[in-house]
Amino acid sequence: MAYDADTSIDLTQYSSLIDLIESSAKRYGDKTAYVCLGKATSFNEIERDSRYFAAYLQHHTELQVGDRIAIQLPNITQFVIAAYGAIRAGLVLVNTNPLYTERELIHQFNDSGAKALVVLSDLLPTLNNVVANTQLKTVVATHALDLITPQQQPHSEFETTAFTVALAQGSRLNFAPVSTDLASLAALQYTGGTTGLSKGAMLSHRNLIANAMQIKSRLGDRLVQGEEIFVAPLPVYHIYAFMVNLVLYFERGGCSVLIPNPRDIASLINTLSEHPFTGFAGLNTLFVGLCHQPEFKALDFSHLKVTISGGTALTQAAATVWQTTTGCTISEGYGLSETSPVVSLNAPGHEQLGTIGKPVIETQVKILDLNDQEVSLGETGELAVKGPQVMSGYWQKPEETAKVMTKDGYFKTGDIAIATEDGFHKIVDRKKDMIIVSGFNVYPNEVEEVLAQHEAILECAVIGVEDEHTGEAVKAAIVLRAASHDIEATKTDILAHCRAQLTAYKIPKLIDFMPALPKSTVGKILRRELRK
Repeated sequence: MAYDADTSIDLTQYSSLIDLIESSAKRYGDKTAYVCLGKATSFNEIERDSRYFAAYLQHHTELQVGDRIAIQLPNITQFVIAAYGAIRAGLVLVNTNPLYTERELIHQFNDSGAKALVVLSDLLPTLNNVVANTQLKTVVATHALDLITPQQQPHSEFETTAFTVALAQGSRLNFAPVSTDLASLAALQYTGGTTGLSKGAMLSHRNLIANAMQIKSRLGDRLVQGEEIFVAPLPVYHIYAFMVNLVLYFERGGCSVLIPNPRDIASLINTLSEHPFTGFAGLNTLFVGLCHQPEFKALDFSHLKVTISGGTALTQAAATVWQTTTGCTISEGYGLSETSPVVSLNAPGHEQLGTIGKPVIETQVKILDLNDQEVSLGETGELAVKGPQVMSGYWQKPEETAKVMTKDGYFKTGDIAIATEDGFHKIVDRKKDMIIVSGFNVYPNEVEEVLAQHEAILECAVIGVEDEHTGEAVKAAIVLRAASHDIEATKTDILAHCRAQLTAYKIPKLIDFMPALPKSTVGKILRRELRK
């Protein structure tokens, strides 16, 4: 059945993201909006600098309203200024992973038609063979420390402008306000490209504002206007953190603490110690990694009231250790680039562990079979979504768009889910990750959940491999908490653990012990890398 929300969101409050940014800056003024590398920046300062950057784009480049601008930065305040400035100039954001290779960059820049790029100066050498093979005409480079002390920019084989210079030039120019509406394109958020070249999900001003209002409704009184401090260790070039930190918390007058390098656990914990943080977002690997650090355990968690997990299934082990350590439950949510991103979210304090919560307001969800017909309650199928946060389609790819949209306007997510009688949903696995053993469906998430409960296992991932007898077999890649002197005995113990909790065809037939698992920049385990 489809679940309709019994409340609604008000999309008349803002005419566009430009309106949201400018109204919020005026409303909160001198309150701190962002903190990064020890430097606090107020809402007024963000408004001023983004206005300067918008004026620079209007007067010193050939960019026109509707043109695309790529931003390839980690979590630093320059990202915010560049993004808001580009939006205020009427441009379309193309959020770009700083770790992309030349091939990936050329594809994304050419596919989006990006004419400008704001990039971390450390990455300029990677662009030497990229710029000439794209439509990029303007490249603005910034060092992470530029807003604290302007740094010397490295030499590049193409013309660049320093970010601080762009702001200085813009400060002497008149910014011409741009008129846009909710239907206008705001961002091209590129999907991960796990099944081929990545595609740009077209997200409008309406999509992003609606999703912020939907999340705000679900968080309820846990999101107090003008009072929250949210730590942002996940990259803001991903739609998850972009939505939370650049749209939702900015609109609510919250302070976002930007973490440029979450892999530096010691630095992250030190930053946490400096702020009475009320909110935190992460993934299993980050939750578990932090909770095993004595310095983290010693922090003051008395203000923490919201912890959000998304991007990958939350494990029981991660949820338990986090709550034991911090006293705060984890609210697991679910979303995709194509849905701005949040589809569903557990309400803080009312979570059903193992589920993604209920759909956010004004969101309809169906679970479909292979013929796009709705399955009976309690049966698994592909999750499909309809709501104001759903993209209008993939950029310049009508055929790809048609593949993921049903005749009645639902977006097919590619995730296998099951609904509970009380309206919650559980993600069983990615449709493409499902393993078929002798005709039986095996979902890696289920096997991984069981494996993660074993005391010797730090991390694990499960994939399917070809098997001449069963079609596919279950293979587990495992990282142990400590080096074992007797691998075979450990393996035997792990298999015994699995046999006690899994039916025979779900038990790993192959086990690989590895020093580390391949991960994305947000710490999500990459099963596709294990298949190579």
